Amino acid sequence: MSPRAGNTGTPLRAPATLAFVESPVQLLNVLEWAHLHELRGAGGTGVGPLTPVVPPQLRRSPAGEPPPPAPELTLVVLSPTDPMTRGQLRRMADLARDEGYRVRWEEARGGTTAPFHTIGGLAGALRRADRIVMGDPFSRYVQLLLTITRAKELVVVDDGTATMEFVVQLARGERLVRWHRKGGRPGPRDLFFAPVSSSARRRLTPRGGRRVEVFSSMPMEETPPGVTVTANDFAWTRARFGPPRITKGADMVGTSLVETGVVDGDRYLEAVRTLARAHGATRYFAHRRENTGKLHRLATETDLEIVRPDLPLELIARRGPIGRTILSFPSTVVHTLPLALAGTGVKVAVCDIDPAWLTENASPRAQGFLSGVTGTARDVHRLAAVTTVTTVTAATGPV
Repeated sequence: MSPRAGNTGTPLRAPATLAFVESPVQLLNVLEWAHLHELRGAGGTGVGPLTPVVPPQLRRSPAGEPPPPAPELTLVVLSPTDPMTRGQLRRMADLARDEGYRVRWEEARGGTTAPFHTIGGLAGALRRADRIVMGDPFSRYVQLLLTITRAKELVVVDDGTATMEFVVQLARGERLVRWHRKGGRPGPRDLFFAPVSSSARRRLTPRGGRRVEVFSSMPMEETPPGVTVTANDFAWTRARFGPPRITKGADMVGTSLVETGVVDGDRYLEAVRTLARAHGATRYFAHRRENTGKLHRLATETDLEIVRPDLPLELIARRGPIGRTILSFPSTVVHTLPLALAGTGVKVAVCDIDPAWLTENASPRAQGFLSGVTGTARDVHRLAAVTTVTTVTAATGPV
């Protein structure tokens, strides 16, 4: 656990706004949302520069004086078990504290009793908070917490391509299920949590004076009635980092499509090798969910330098150095990187997924969804899917 983290399981004083995050990108987008809405940090003076502040939980009040008021925004990290994700979350949590926000680190998955301690420590604050911010409405943890809150304002901040699917499902009144699992038969856990998921969907539907906002950089195919959609243009990222130093070569962005069972591992390795040779890529920025065995194969069979970022790629790219061209497969970054790198001259190029790469277990919607991710991206260059180990055809001009 981070040495600056809050105390897991202890009662939390209710802030006006309570945010729940489970990934580094979600935490980044909470900071972007707070920057846009000019929420106060612990110091009460608005979002300030990246200078260290004393975390509220370490402050002492003189005897007889009341403690300082709760900050306008408190971030709760529902920590996963994956070491790579935890490391990035710690770094992002430190940035949030440096912005003046209180961060509470919860070992939410640290054993069979951890959920009970986490929920028990958060229940009071959940009931009293005016506004709840969440990064992943598909998370069973978040859905369970939503059954406790009485907040009249709910905000979903960007979690990449999942946000696109969430908005469509909410607009159509469908059950909340991640895109790469859609089309499969519900398992026992899905059936067990079905009432909780249904309750979360109802709470995320504006009614009875309850307001719902979606804060996203992703294109929205459908907008649910009554939902406010606010654009995320990465203003906080651009204000705090860069502009980066641009190198002459190309960098490649990894994806977890193999790990989620969508794309065949051998086909993926072949595509990476072909793209790297065709465009002169030298570095491969690994997705935090990519497993070490796959990355070892990529390093030995492609000669790419494997980089494990310690922050979300939007911040890594903005901080630099970064290649003049960034190669990617369909993913969130084909939407976010052009925004974070606006005005720098860096080109983002995306390679389509060939249907032959898909596994037999891939969702029936996988190809259409991934094509939609690419097709709706702005300010990127399109690359045709790699069909052999030697052929890559580039489209002309930006999309």
